[in-house]
Amino acid sequence: MDERRTRRVSEAVKEDLIELIGFEMSDPRLLPVEVSHVNLSPDGRHAHVLVGIRGDEKVQREAFAALDHARHYLRHELARRLSLRRVPELHFEADSAPESGDRIEVLLARARKTRGEDEKLPSK
Repeated sequence: MDERRTRRVSEAVKEDLIELIGFEMSDPRLLPVEVSHVNLSPDGRHAHVLVGIRGDEKVQREAFAALDHARHYLRHELARRLSLRRVPELHFEADSAPESGDRIEVLLARARKTRGEDEKLPSK
């Protein structure tokens, strides 16, 4: 898989995981989970999903247990949504970057970047 395709597939997997985990799954242990990045292996067989989890150590352990439990379901849903010959195995890892802040700030930053209207959108 070439580098551009790897990036595109990584981004597609990330977007679908954000939607699945954030909006379609009902497990309350997944509420503090935010998918921050997906690193796809060059052969496309493995996806290392970096997640940020708000909360203490117990909340983080429970969230990772829920992600591990949902791994096969998530992979099945990705296969249904994405037209890939090989759907990658999902490996969830804690994001080592500092906490990203609240979801609204992330969405505002994304909107500013895509629109090019940095001064028109309010910020904190």
